[in-house]
Amino acid sequence: MRADPKVSVVMPVSNGEAWLAAAIESVLEQTLADFELIVVDDGSTDASPDIIAASSGRDERILTVRQPRQLGLVKALNAALAVARAPLLARLDADDMALPDRLLHQARCFDERSDLVLLGSWAERIDDGGRRTGEVRPETDSERLAAILQKRNPLVHSSVMMRTAMVKKLGGYREAFLGAEDFDLWLRLSEHGVVAILPQTLVRYRVHGNSVTRRLALRQCFSTRLACAAAAARANSGADPAEYLSGPPDWWAPEAMNEFYAEAAAICRFLDMADPGVIAACGTGNVRLPNARQLLEFSHVEKVLAQRSLMNLLTTRNRSAALSLRRLVAALATLLVGRAMFQP
Repeated sequence: MRADPKVSVVMPVSNGEAWLAAAIESVLEQTLADFELIVVDDGSTDASPDIIAASSGRDERILTVRQPRQLGLVKALNAALAVARAPLLARLDADDMALPDRLLHQARCFDERSDLVLLGSWAERIDDGGRRTGEVRPETDSERLAAILQKRNPLVHSSVMMRTAMVKKLGGYREAFLGAEDFDLWLRLSEHGVVAILPQTLVRYRVHGNSVTRRLALRQCFSTRLACAAAAARANSGADPAEYLSGPPDWWAPEAMNEFYAEAAAICRFLDMADPGVIAACGTGNVRLPNARQLLEFSHVEKVLAQRSLMNLLTTRNRSAALSLRRLVAALATLLVGRAMFQP
């Protein structure tokens, strides 16, 4: 067996035949040649297995892990983590591409800074056909980046490099944070070292037609808030209240309102009203309006869902007493005007 490489590149794929070959080739063309590429096939039923086999047949640096069923992204990432041999772990999605010097630049940063645990970069945004549509330039100032990280995910997942030993020590990615499993890991890593973003474009990030469904968007919103709540609890007590969670929590479960993520559950019950079918199935008796501060601090996706929820609640005949017409209109005005027009 070859000596341990410097970087393990992790690439999960599930029916990704359209762009997989280009993603793999972008890794094989890296100027830092001392790497292993771990491709985890999550039960693909398209040509992805053939593409992986053809690539690995001509380059021994490619290691293939195949999950027999589509077990999901978190299990795929952790399967790769389990076999990774390098001290540095880099991520690349199967529809993105790394620019040639990406691994070289990031590995040098880790060599120069022993306190660095997580490093991202800027990214070029491309469309289905690989045409440039813009750039993603996250904050690089350390203080501002740290403040942003406490509220939302500022890193492009395909741009990150991490210290493998620390990721393994922390238990890798967690199923409970489905949709924001990366953000949860970034928060935990930040508690053990420095998180930084290089002001260099090192990856090509593809935005394509496989749009996120409303349900997945809501799950991402909930998991982001769940990760923030867990991080705040760790900062206060040193203990992780999410350790017992074996899977994504149900914000409609009665016990959710007694958990450390009760606020996140309440907000997502309200946002779930964006679907009239949920109103019909769950009713509005267990739904309360977010206060003005919460409404104004919503992310863009949450504001879109909130507007839909408010419009649906305004027209439903089955509103609870807490969801009066006056309060709903005031909440909608707060969202649209962008300043506090509503108090609980």
